Amino acid sequence: QVQLEESGGGLVQAGGSLRLSCAASGRIFNRYVMAWFRQAPGKEREFVARIHWSAEDTYYADSVKGRFTISRDNAKNTVFLQMNSLKPEDTAVYYCAASQYLVTTARLYNSWGQGTQVTISS
Repeated sequence: QVQLEESGGGLVQAGGSLRLSCAASGRIFNRYVMAWFRQAPGKEREFVARIHWSAEDTYYADSVKGRFTISRDNAKNTVFLQMNSLKPEDTAVYYCAASQYLVTTARLYNSWGQGTQVTISS
């Protein structure tokens, strides 16, 4: 497992941008699939985006496709989520997660950060 810590959340107006970061500790970070999930109040945790360890394969939820970009810097053990054209429905706690599998299912991610709050005002 790796230890993960998110940062970069905050309050922005609709149409604005935020960049989330997730710092990982562990020697084999560059062999993990990294993903972002989010959970809004009263809703289940949902997949947002994931990136292969090689950074050559990314996948997004339909709700964020074209607005969010996931990237990683293996030399710095960090994964990013650039969020543009933010909408009020993007409001949630955003979690960084790591898995050995190229999947979008939360239960197959075995390392999680504590989450960072993103709030979009209308």
